[in-house]
Amino acid sequence: MKILRVALDVPLDTLFDYSAGNAGEVGIGDRVLVSFGRRKMVGVVAGIADHSTLAPERIKPVIQVFRDAPPLSDEILQLLQFCADYYHHPLGEVILNALPVPLRQTKPVAPAKAAGYRLTEAGLAIEADSLPSRAIVKRKLLNSLKQAGTLARSDIAELSPSAPQALKEFLALGWAEESDEIPDAPQPAQTAAGSPPLPTLTPDQEQAVNAVLAKLEQFQVWLLHGITGSGKTEVYLRIIAQVLQRGGQALVLVPEINLTPQLESRFRARFPNTVMVSLHSRLAAGERLRNWSLAQSGRAGIVLGTRLSLFTPLPKLMLIVADEEHDSSFKQQDGLRYSARDMAIARGKQAGVPVVLGSATPALESWHNASTGRYQMLELPARAVAEAALPTIRCHDITRANLVDGLSEPLIAALRVRLERGEQSLVFINRRGFAPVMRCGQCGWISTCHRCSSRLVVHLREKRLRCHHCGHESRMPHTCPDCGNADLAPIGLGTQRIEETLTGLFPAARILRVDRDSAKRKHALPEMLDRIHAEEVDIIIGTQLMAKGHDFKKLTLVGVVNADGALYSADFRASERLFAQLMQVAGRAGRDALPGEVLIQTQFPTHPLFQSLMRHDYNGFAASLLTERKQAEFPPFCHQVLLRAEAAQMETALAFLRKAKAVAPTRFDVTLFDPVPAQMARLAGNERAHLLVQAASRGALQAFVADWNKALTGLDSRVRWALDVDPQEF
Repeated sequence: MKILRVALDVPLDTLFDYSAGNAGEVGIGDRVLVSFGRRKMVGVVAGIADHSTLAPERIKPVIQVFRDAPPLSDEILQLLQFCADYYHHPLGEVILNALPVPLRQTKPVAPAKAAGYRLTEAGLAIEADSLPSRAIVKRKLLNSLKQAGTLARSDIAELSPSAPQALKEFLALGWAEESDEIPDAPQPAQTAAGSPPLPTLTPDQEQAVNAVLAKLEQFQVWLLHGITGSGKTEVYLRIIAQVLQRGGQALVLVPEINLTPQLESRFRARFPNTVMVSLHSRLAAGERLRNWSLAQSGRAGIVLGTRLSLFTPLPKLMLIVADEEHDSSFKQQDGLRYSARDMAIARGKQAGVPVVLGSATPALESWHNASTGRYQMLELPARAVAEAALPTIRCHDITRANLVDGLSEPLIAALRVRLERGEQSLVFINRRGFAPVMRCGQCGWISTCHRCSSRLVVHLREKRLRCHHCGHESRMPHTCPDCGNADLAPIGLGTQRIEETLTGLFPAARILRVDRDSAKRKHALPEMLDRIHAEEVDIIIGTQLMAKGHDFKKLTLVGVVNADGALYSADFRASERLFAQLMQVAGRAGRDALPGEVLIQTQFPTHPLFQSLMRHDYNGFAASLLTERKQAEFPPFCHQVLLRAEAAQMETALAFLRKAKAVAPTRFDVTLFDPVPAQMARLAGNERAHLLVQAASRGALQAFVADWNKALTGLDSRVRWALDVDPQEF
């Protein structure tokens, strides 16, 4: 009897034995429906054996083999196995969560709906003017289909809420028909030669492109270190053009969804005849499945996505790019706590293809690897636009300054100058809401979240107090809950407060606030970015959504408010992240011919971080941080694993960690520290603590954790625990 070793989405680190039964031919990578306890579950065949340790009568047959999608390839299964082993996570959870949601459901996937719709000959013969004047939506739909040739379902829905109904009428009348062709993207402006002109590469860009192309068919990690505005994206595009020409596929990873639309439009403009798909968590389940399937079939030449796109099957993979490789968003912070950047390197090695890591401020681990020769360094030290220079960065000491709701006089004056010139400004404050906290001036009460070790943020317009960690919210109190005092005041600064202040200072200015609150509606962010590009905005107030990836020609001033908070952090990576964030947001200024200026408000203008920033000296700052890390024996000079524990009571979590330390194997050369509460000790009603394990050797640490992981199982059922390999947050 052939035994199928099936991976299931359960928190048990084992495969489950089933027989093929009457299901017909079954192979590794096939999805199967099985009975698991009282449930029916979808699993993936991860192995086939000749015998089982179970008695024959206990081995159940699979109920069904799904034939609605091709099986997972050996390459992807090997990558997922490596990921499960390295991060010590159950293989079944790793495999199943790499699949689009419809492929995890217990029913076969329905045949994919048409990719789009096009007009029939009868529809093409219809003139919009011949339709009734009140049929505005039908006219709009007819014209849009004529102009685009093929429109996706989502594009039709965006024309008008009633456009899908109008489409049904077109289908019934024989004016439109389904199309399996990928809807065409808007075509870029054509030159007389028939294609858009390519920008001239700088010598540094050309050298970088040629270096990667010379080793395009072998594994090599390239660290593309380019200052902001140096044209890293153009380097990616030139390399990808050669990949496509050779019939290959390119995987481009970005840290955040918000960077995807603008990159997507730029890629589509460059490769209008290439099938390109996006993969990220905001896609509808059906759309993600369709895009995933196009990649799996090899039809999609370019896959652009966030970290979840890393595990997409790509049979013709020839290049992996990780843009903004330093970004902490590449590390997942729950469930399978993997680093998409590190797994991208593992996938590149497995597939024998180059991996390009791009950043203006590389992660210190990547910088160290490039400095020691493990990665190859590619430098872009100048801006790609000949007339553009790096912005001038100045730090203004606000220790004794009179501030207007957090804004200094030099910053206000600089904003006024830009308004007079017709140029754009960005005021950067990485804190949304009106103010971080509400406070009672009489008894000292402050608005705290009862579910988290954090404060409730004041959202004045909505008259709500919100926790930005767990989502809890409440109405804003009229009087102090403790003493009844009516004199409650918002303390501190947020984007909404800055917006209110600037509106009062510059009533004629066109001011736009860009944060997660204003951009939560679908398509809100692209619409706001379009307004900025169209120069319909004078002053932008933005959070980290505006810190990277944007290229605004008329933006010449960046003002940074409240930059000092990270300097007080106990996290040893805080200064690295602050420098990267400030360098990135500073890079939004002066990206074209107009000179740029960055004004940072700080109480510590002589701090080495700000001094390096003013000199645009990432190299020097990285060297000093690496010296500190080496002395302190912090990464990249050691390797770490964090055992995280959550429980209803802090003592329960700490007691579990003390037991965990006691059962740890002692034959490995590792250091175990004492259990301590997490920096945010309470989150969403759970008390959190952790225990840090550190070792000089990655191999020794991995071997230790593999043994330790077995001893931790069943130690305390009241505690939810997880192993975090290479942790980024403490």
